[in-house]
Amino acid sequence: MMLFRKALSFSKELHLLEASSALEDAIYNFTRPIKTLRVELPNSSKQARWQQRTPAMAAGLTDHLWTIQELLTVVLVPLCTNT
Repeated sequence: MMLFRKALSFSKELHLLEASSALEDAIYNFTRPIKTLRVELPNSSKQARWQQRTPAMAAGLTDHLWTIQELLTVVLVPLCTNT
């Protein structure tokens, strides 16, 4: 498997690549609201018509947008799907 990235730096060791990929995935799934996942609020006003949601919120893993600080201080346990 060949991985290419448009950046000046790269991971020389596989475990560093896996760690940086896991961090990037966690940031995307827990801290970044995605416009297509938003839901309309039932009693919407002109100020707040939509509730922003992350992929983790849409999947029911969390109920709020996480901050980067919260993400770095909470231990996330990966789910094992291979049984």
